[in-house]
Amino acid sequence: MNTIPKVRSAVRILLVDESDRTFLFKGQDPKNKSDMFWAPVGGAIESGETPEAAIRREVFEETGLSNFELGPHIWNREVILTWNGLLIHSKEMWFFSRVDHFQIDISGFTELERQTTLDQKWWTLDELSQTHEVLTPHRLAKLLAPLIEGQFPEIPLELIHEDSLEGTF
Repeated sequence: MNTIPKVRSAVRILLVDESDRTFLFKGQDPKNKSDMFWAPVGGAIESGETPEAAIRREVFEETGLSNFELGPHIWNREVILTWNGLLIHSKEMWFFSRVDHFQIDISGFTELERQTTLDQKWWTLDELSQTHEVLTPHRLAKLLAPLIEGQFPEIPLELIHEDSLEGTF
């Protein structure tokens, strides 16, 4: 494996419904089937795309939701990980959005997303706090609690390398 990571600019969004449930996908590394984790909607920023345009595209492709208000930019996260046999340095911008509960439509998934997405779930904060599943970021419940209460950072929090783990996007 190459020891110089590929830099990947990405976006993530915490979609939180009116019952304070947060939507996550359960993913699996295609090269390491034992590496499973739960992560929110998001993905790479494409060439020429703004982070806001990228997150709107990702939300639509991964959930079918097109009409939503984009909330604040809450976190920046950097993580070194292995995904699909590649060493990646992921530089992520995280957003928050309140949405009405909706039925997820994954018809916009890529073939790789279809192969690596095992499940989907709207999680309560209590479920996130008590789970032994791997969450992205690992301290998701603790970091999410003030956001659910409407307490947003004045500037995005920096979550740098705290969550480095094989395969967790």
